[in-house]
Amino acid sequence: MRRVAAIAEKEIREGMRNHWIVATTLLLATLSLALAFIGSAPTGTVKASALDLIVVSLSSLTSFLIPLIGLLIAYEAIVGELERGTLLLLLSYPAARWEVLAGKFLGHLAILCFATLFGYGAAALVVATRGAITTQESWLAFLAMIGSSIMLGAVFVAIGYAISVQAASRGAAAAAAVGVWLLFVLLYDMALLGILVADKGDHIGARALNALLLLNPADIYRLFNLSAFANVSLLSGMSGLAKNIHLRAPVLLGGLLIWIVVPLLIASVAFGRKEL
Repeated sequence: MRRVAAIAEKEIREGMRNHWIVATTLLLATLSLALAFIGSAPTGTVKASALDLIVVSLSSLTSFLIPLIGLLIAYEAIVGELERGTLLLLLSYPAARWEVLAGKFLGHLAILCFATLFGYGAAALVVATRGAITTQESWLAFLAMIGSSIMLGAVFVAIGYAISVQAASRGAAAAAAVGVWLLFVLLYDMALLGILVADKGDHIGARALNALLLLNPADIYRLFNLSAFANVSLLSGMSGLAKNIHLRAPVLLGGLLIWIVVPLLIASVAFGRKEL
């Protein structure tokens, strides 16, 4: 465990040196603060919680942004060090390959946690200091969004490792990472919508739709944050869909957890067999 912690600390130090922590924190803080100031304006008229409006807006932005950040952090974690010649040096220390992978994952996850907590926490601070309308359920929805955002980031960090372990070069890994981001964030939903329109409900029922949605971690994230809490669900227009898909919060969180574990296992097995 000490070896894993030491490698995680190394990744955090490198993240600070490469300004990943500062850049991601500032980016997320800027977005959340902008939405906090803009979103608090209409709450006095529509009597909606300011935090509910922020959750709806941030959830949509996060499903695009956090996957990209996770992939950018992780896509060169293995292949990049291999090309620089530092991976062989790292593996010369008394640490198993799975420990190296676990340490890198924990280090990168710590960077995402820091950026998400402080970046999105800035919005909560603005809402609290401005005395905007909030409820206990709104705070729970906001905290759930932060937690699930970290899980979504962990999913794409794990996918980034699976890419990095098997890529032949940094350029190939970068191209694969962009392709994965486009697939899960844009293309998958467009294809699914086209299939549903063409099917007209003849063959794809509720169970099949549930399974198709669980195949995309970005969709799991959006469904959890936009349908798990009643106030947010009403604002997002997801209340009707939530009743039809029958995917409850524990199932959705379990789906995200599986999406973290499976790519990590694939990366671990491939890294163990990789000839250096």
